[in-house]
Amino acid sequence: MNVFLIEDDQIYSEFVRKALSQNPELKVSAFLSAEAAIEKINGTLPDVLIIDYKLPGMSGIDLFEKIKERIKESNRVIMLSAIDDGNMVLSFIQKGVRDYVIKDENVIESLQAIISGKDEDYF
Repeated sequence: MNVFLIEDDQIYSEFVRKALSQNPELKVSAFLSAEAAIEKINGTLPDVLIIDYKLPGMSGIDLFEKIKERIKESNRVIMLSAIDDGNMVLSFIQKGVRDYVIKDENVIESLQAIISGKDEDYF
């Protein structure tokens, strides 16, 4: 399963990438910007996109909007943010984002639950 992690904080990105890579079924590629990820996407989306909301340049939600029409039912798109704001989450849902994870102590467990399809275990 190909996973693209788009996170501008290099240390946090490496933390998440290493944690998720413990699962041998996941091939995690990390990108520091939406623009860098778009260059690698080419025609086919990865199975999972984990996108930080606040990115330099193009924001995470702008990236989502740009690729939205290419997202299939089999793709997972997870918006990641340190901001716990109900109104922001509602705006994501209205734009079509199904999964949202807060950067907290449960971030890895939450990401793993969503990626594996066990949304009921999502923290």
